[in-house]
Amino acid sequence: MTAQNIAFSPIGTIRTPFDGTIKIPRQGSFKPETRCRAVLKQEFAAGLKDLETFSYAFLLFYFHKKEEPLKLIQHPPMSNKPRGVFAIRSPLRPNKIGLTVVKVISIENNILHFSGGDMIDGTPLLDIKPYISEIDCYPDAGTGWLTQD
Repeated sequence: MTAQNIAFSPIGTIRTPFDGTIKIPRQGSFKPETRCRAVLKQEFAAGLKDLETFSYAFLLFYFHKKEEPLKLIQHPPMSNKPRGVFAIRSPLRPNKIGLTVVKVISIENNILHFSGGDMIDGTPLLDIKPYISEIDCYPDAGTGWLTQD
């Protein structure tokens, strides 16, 4: 496999109350009460060991329902100016990879129960990583164009 030919296989499926017609929050943190679950393929269940010791986790997933063509310049809903795709969080991305921080509720066999999901039901799950505040939080991080408009 070369850098020009990268293939991913989902490790599971994300189950949410959002079927595509129900309003999905723009970010999971906007609806922290939304209960969801990630159902891992059985062969990955052992990989969930000790994840429940963390409060939050990153879920990486594939925007499988986005059929629109890529637009490198888009008009995000929070701006009246066009922005580059790498400066926004649109699902219309070159590789259609999504990232959301979710609150870990519990783990039951091969199922991660979490809140704060912003994915369509049936979304392919690519990976899970623990959120570690000492590593992942930058208190001095700016908000870019969000506070410049």
